[in-house]
Amino acid sequence: MIQHIIARLRQGRRTLAYPKQMPQLPDRYPGRPDIDPAACDGCGACVEACPTAAIDLASGLSLDLGRCLFCTDCARICPRQAIRFTGEFRLAASSREALILRGQPLELARPLPPDRLRLFKRSLKLRQVSAGGCNACELDTNVLGTLVFDLGRFGIQFVASPRHADGVLLTGPVTENMRLGLEKTWFAAPEPRVGIAVGACAISGGPYADHAEAHGGGAAFIPADLFVPGCAPHPWTILDGLLRLLGRGETG
Repeated sequence: MIQHIIARLRQGRRTLAYPKQMPQLPDRYPGRPDIDPAACDGCGACVEACPTAAIDLASGLSLDLGRCLFCTDCARICPRQAIRFTGEFRLAASSREALILRGQPLELARPLPPDRLRLFKRSLKLRQVSAGGCNACELDTNVLGTLVFDLGRFGIQFVASPRHADGVLLTGPVTENMRLGLEKTWFAAPEPRVGIAVGACAISGGPYADHAEAHGGGAAFIPADLFVPGCAPHPWTILDGLLRLLGRGETG
């Protein structure tokens, strides 16, 4: 026992004081893509390389963060460097449209409307639903409960029943066998409830979009208040989005 106590004392404080202190992510983390439509010559190499049709050249270069898997193939293949990845982990948005990048700065998530914010700002209970996900987004959501992130210090908790929840956090593309379960969970949560879509699958279907047994994300089932893009989103990205939703995120 004494050895465990000594080891714990040597470790010191492991919880990062986010949002006052910014995390240091590894160099290989791609982060938010930035695009430069003016640099694009329309060669179409990035469109062919993208596995989820996240890039469009119909009306100038645009990139859909809600579809993007952050594989970085587009940036590697672009001969004019019109697409680059910045390492920025703050990606969550309040609307689906905000995730369409056309060269403008990404509009980060806004707080809930005042009437709902008063209810949830200090205490938010969420029921997590994995609707056919591969478990990557589920793992990065689950890790928020560890001591490094310590989600509970913000009053945010995952609960076992939608009856005890203030909203639903969805991961996965909503496969047909999970459709009814998701609908029942959503309507079992008392109003006014919060909807959160985490990961490319939950937002757009990701690599499973247009599959016969998938429904292309949760748009038809959950009116989302928060969209957290990624495949899978980094835990800091998810936490930052949740805090912004509650008006508690940093403003930088």
